[in-house]
Amino acid sequence: MSLPLPAESRRHTASRCRRLRVAAATAIFALAACGPAPEPPAGKADAGGWYEFGGSWSSTGKRHRIPFGPDRYAALLDLSGSLLLAGPARPGVGFGAEAIVLADSATGVVGRSVWTDQNGDRVYSEIRGDGTRPGDRITGTIVGGTGRYAGATGAYEFTWQFVLEAEDGTVAGRTQGLAGRVRIERPEPAPGARGAKP
Repeated sequence: MSLPLPAESRRHTASRCRRLRVAAATAIFALAACGPAPEPPAGKADAGGWYEFGGSWSSTGKRHRIPFGPDRYAALLDLSGSLLLAGPARPGVGFGAEAIVLADSATGVVGRSVWTDQNGDRVYSEIRGDGTRPGDRITGTIVGGTGRYAGATGAYEFTWQFVLEAEDGTVAGRTQGLAGRVRIERPEPAPGARGAKP
């Protein structure tokens, strides 16, 4: 016959299980982010120059939380991970994704994100939403970029599928339902450039 564990032992076991879950999620995301593979070509924009896309965003990082009242807290999250886009009109396939987010349990989240493709070209976006709990909705506004994404505009949205947090502030999360569209302006050739017509 097994005896019930003391309360302190149960808390220690639960804490250890949470740490193991976060460590496992972190390892999975790290493996997904490495191991480069040949990148398929980007899709084609529609007649208006818009690229439609879906995908998945997995991140790990650190959260620093402070109390902000009896039943309120604020937290700063520093996240990095991988973004994989899908769909025949996606503007690219694989990106490294970084985000700095300020979360307030009463007002939601605001932040900034940078997506970087394998050529080093970047997409910049502003994010805001309900929070960081599973099911919370986040929207992003694409405000520019570098390289082939210079002048990019657009929007996307997603919800959190899960967010795991360890006692040391390490967090891991994954999105679901990520979808959006982006318009990439193609610069006009400079006068006198090769191929330009008089």
